Formats: sequence, C-alpha cells, structure tokens
Amino acid sequence: MLRFVVWWVRNRTVMNTSPSIAPERPHALRTTVLAGAIGNVLEWYDFALFGYFAPVLSVLFFPASDPSLSLIATFSVFAVGFLARPLGALCFGYWGDTRGRRSALSWSVILMAIPTCLLGLLPTYAQIGLAAPIALTLLRFIQGFSVGGEFTGSVTFLIEHAARNERGYIGSWAGFSAQIGALLGSGVGAIASTSFTPETLHDWGWRIPFLAGSVIAVVGWYLRRNLPESPAFERLQQSGVVSSTPIRDFATQNQAPLLQVVGLVLLHGVGFYIFYVYLPTYLTKVTDLPMQTALTINTVCMAMMAVLIPIMGKVADRVGPRWVLTAGAVGLTFGTIPFFVCFSSGHVMAVVMAQLGVTLFVAAYMGPFFAIVAILFPVAHRYTGLSISYNMASALFGGTAPLIATMIVERSGSPLAPGWYVSLCAIISLFVLLTIQAEKNETTQAHPNPH
Repeated sequence: MLRFVVWWVRNRTVMNTSPSIAPERPHALRTTVLAGAIGNVLEWYDFALFGYFAPVLSVLFFPASDPSLSLIATFSVFAVGFLARPLGALCFGYWGDTRGRRSALSWSVILMAIPTCLLGLLPTYAQIGLAAPIALTLLRFIQGFSVGGEFTGSVTFLIEHAARNERGYIGSWAGFSAQIGALLGSGVGAIASTSFTPETLHDWGWRIPFLAGSVIAVVGWYLRRNLPESPAFERLQQSGVVSSTPIRDFATQNQAPLLQVVGLVLLHGVGFYIFYVYLPTYLTKVTDLPMQTALTINTVCMAMMAVLIPIMGKVADRVGPRWVLTAGAVGLTFGTIPFFVCFSSGHVMAVVMAQLGVTLFVAAYMGPFFAIVAILFPVAHRYTGLSISYNMASALFGGTAPLIATMIVERSGSPLAPGWYVSLCAIISLFVLLTIQAEKNETTQAHPNPH
C-alpha cells in the first residue's frame, strides 16, 4: 500500500508539472536559482561601484583642469565595458547553445572576477602616467566581455528551470540578484565614504570595495560547480537537435525578436543607469547634496527595489507580465520630469520621495521583464539570441546613459535634461511592448529542425 501511495504521488507531481520543465524539489530549485543568479551580484556590484566612485576615479585616472571633462572621460571608460558585451555575447552565447548553459556560466563568473580584482590593484595616473587610464580601459573591456554572457545566460538558465506559470517570479530573481549586487556596491560606497576621510578615500580607500568583489566570485564558482543542466537544453541533447550554428540561426530567423528586445531594453537600461548609477553623481554636481547623503538615499531605494522586483514578478504571474511592464513604462513616461524637478531642488525629503516613486515604477518594469523577452527566442539559440540582443541594446543605451546624461546637462544647462531623455526612452519601449504577440508554443520552440 505504501509503495502504491509513493508511486501515485510521484506520478501526480509529474502530471501537474508544466511540460516545459522537469520537476524539481523545492530545495534543489532554490539552490539552482541561487547559483544561477549569484554571478549577477558580482556583475552589477562592480559596474555600479564604478559609477558610484566615478568622481574619485575621474581625479585619479583622468586629471584635468575642468572636472567635467574628467568625469566625461571616466564615464566613457564605463561605456567601454558595455561596448565589449556584444562580443562576449557572441562567444558565450555560442558556448551555451552548443555545450550547455551550465558550462558557460561556470566560466563566466571566474572571468568576471579577474578584472574586478586587478582594478583594485591598478596604479593611478600620478604613479604610471598615461598607462593608468589605458589599463583601466582594458580592464573594463575584459570585464564587459565576460559579462556579455553572464547576465543573459543566468536569465536563460532560470527561465528554463521555471514552470510556465512561474516565469515572472523565477525570472525576477535575475533582476533581484542584480539589484543586490548594485545595492552592495551602493552600500559599500556609502560605508567607504563615511569611514574614510576624503584624502584617505582618494589615496587607497577606494581600492577595498573592488578587491572585495573577488569573494563573490569564489562563492559563485563553488555553487555552480555541480549545477543541473537546463531541462530545456537537456531535451535538445536527448533528441539530437542541438544547433551547431546558433549564431547563424539567430541571424536568419529572429530579426523581429531582436528589434523587440532592443526596444524593451532601452528603458530597462537607461532607467536603471540614470536613476541608480548616475543619480548620486548628478545630485552632487547639480545640487549641494553631499556624496554621503546621495549614496545613502540611493542604497535605501535600491533595497526597496530589490524587495519589490520579486513581488512584481509574482504579480505578473497572476495578471500577466505585459500589464505590469506597461504600468511601469507609463509611470516613467509621465513621472520622470516631476521626479527630476524634485532631484534638482536639492532638498533631502524631496529627493527621497522622488527616488521612492521612481523605484516603484522601475521595479514594475524590471520584475517581469525577462518572463517576456527570454521566450521570444527558440530554445536552440535562446542563449545566443537573448545575449546578443540584450547586450547590444545595453551597449548602445545602458552603458552610455551616464555619459549622455552628463553631456546633455553640460550642453543644455538644464537640470531636467536627463528626465526628458528617460521619458523619451519610456515612450519608445512602451510602443515596442504593444507589438509583442502572445507567447509562442513552447513545444514547437523546443524542437527546431535539425541541421
């Protein structure tokens, strides 16, 4: 009788599981989600940290008589890391679609750690002259290359482990882990700015946060060593239809999803990097708000967003991801200019209330974002398709956002200029969202024609 009960429960579990995923125990799924997402923590920790310490790095690596020119040069190096991401997307996308998601993710987290650690050891312009900014640019390029397959690889991995009615929630953990990484960067930046005098911070204190990033990489590699492969990719292997030319397949079959992902990433990238990477610098340059106060407000709001993203993903599983994304895009379309009016006032409470409002709308857009964009591509070249599309858009719009914001404020003289830029991006992404049709049949996606 006991054997019959066990047999019945197991079969009921299999029957009630979405056909897109093999059943997993809750503990195993939690471990998979943690391991898949931890690389994002390192990625966004370092990228955000670079933005938060931009005023310090600009003085150390790009000394100039005009502080604005130094800052523009620093944000140009920040953008270089994003320009390398499409190249990394090509390599890691090919790797993940031909050899498996697990293998690609195991190496990407190690390759990210090397430039992060070396940046913390890098001599400054005063020590080695022109070689310092050149080395800084090279390290950003190497890191951007490895990141090109990390974030989108983890998204692909998580979505393919999720049941159809849980994609919003499971996929949101990629965004959650990214916020945790950025939150750590903001928090460490705030602690460093309060713990060290300005002289100590510029002398050696800025190095400690970058060196600490290597700890995250070690933990990530340890967790990913024995990860189970994506169920969707395993089915491709078992059926013998793993693509040998995923880049060519993507280029010839997915022009429409490419443009849709680029259009949606426009607001995703610009919104995050304007409001959570560039904003602390904006507040210190446009107003008299101290860097310590700006970073503290930023840290609190990012903590709030980290909590809201999985909640928005869960809501999206109930009402549909399209509705939640639309709410976030509409809110940023009409709310960004009023928010920047509050930011430019320099009043602490006005800044806090504005950034809390921004956080609500950005979380609504980011929570279910990957539940929509990941499944636009067939399983056979999903890693490649999502990596190239997302990273190309991030290079064009996300990584350049702080640089563009700095330049348009400088050229226009208007403190509201970055707000108009975000609003325009929100309108474009909202229009693209309306062009996305209903979800394709996952069964036909999972079984492409073999080559």
